[in-house]
Amino acid sequence: MGSLFQFLRLVGQLKRVPRTGWVYRNVANPESVSDHMYRMAVMALVSEDKTLNKDRCIRLALVHDMAECIVGDIAPADNITKEEKHRREEDAMKRLTQLLSEDLKKEIYELWEEYEYQSSAEARFVKELDQCEMILQAFEYEDLEKKPGRLQDFYDSTAGKFNHPEIVQLVSSINTERNTKIADAPNGDPAS
Repeated sequence: MGSLFQFLRLVGQLKRVPRTGWVYRNVANPESVSDHMYRMAVMALVSEDKTLNKDRCIRLALVHDMAECIVGDIAPADNITKEEKHRREEDAMKRLTQLLSEDLKKEIYELWEEYEYQSSAEARFVKELDQCEMILQAFEYEDLEKKPGRLQDFYDSTAGKFNHPEIVQLVSSINTERNTKIADAPNGDPAS
């Protein structure tokens, strides 16, 4: 049981790892990696796509950033290559899963690999959820700060990356609401 306790303590650190992109943009009280993963899992839960294994999507959402409890949230602005990021996260996942029984070790590591290599329809759906959740969070921060348009770079980084019909619809709703707020801002100018 000591190893399970260690695993849960490590994973619990995700509650205290802030999402780096928000920190770099000086967002007050930025969400944690755990917050992000939780909403992604809820987004997977409420999907109505019968062609996807919903349980697998939820599991992928819960595992996809698990390595960040050891390596932190590595953002594009950190100038770490994709290969190096993958190596660090792979090492972290091996370290984490070593604390579990053989069956759980295999299950969790394989879920992480499935997401990492985008090797299934479920993994590709969850990748879109990852990006969609990010712009939904950006919308909420702009709204809380009353600075519509301030986090435009997050929207720019996801432009053209959504293909799943449910996610395309959700992104459209986010953009419609956001564009209304930007248009209603004084002078119609996005905040800077």
